[in-house]
Amino acid sequence: MPLFDDDILAKIETSRNEIPHPSLEKGSSIYGSTKIFPDIQAEPGQSYLTLVHGIAHESSVSFVACLQALRALRKGFDSVVYFYGPGSMNAIATRGFPTTGDSAFPGEQNINNTLQTFMDEGGHVFVCRFGLSLHGLREEDLMPGTIPCHPLDVQDALIYFANKGAVINSTYMV
Repeated sequence: MPLFDDDILAKIETSRNEIPHPSLEKGSSIYGSTKIFPDIQAEPGQSYLTLVHGIAHESSVSFVACLQALRALRKGFDSVVYFYGPGSMNAIATRGFPTTGDSAFPGEQNINNTLQTFMDEGGHVFVCRFGLSLHGLREEDLMPGTIPCHPLDVQDALIYFANKGAVINSTYMV
């Protein structure tokens, strides 16, 4: 017995043909390209602090914050990423399935790859030890090159960079 009767099949065909698909060919521009603000480059000694309190892969917050920190570094800012709370799990080296480093889905290693590029290009990544402990992660699970730190350092890092006049990008996921 077929899944759909002739009446339903006819309505499916009608529905598919009501609006042509795709309405635009691949490569068609549907958004303008005018950049409003100037492409500001850092003055010597300027800093950029990115605070991340977001879970890897649960939203784009953490990944976009890492991309922004990398862009700031490439603009000449002394750029720092500070993961705290659940954000700490972004910096683990044990991500992957079926083995570490593998991608069970496209993009599983995006954060790790971006952080590695960030550090390779001179950025610094701090990771709260308490944030790790909240999720049963160990310090030895961290990506090489990251800097584990005390939970009380979150506030003092913020004050330190504010006193330096840093641009502070604070991301938070609830």
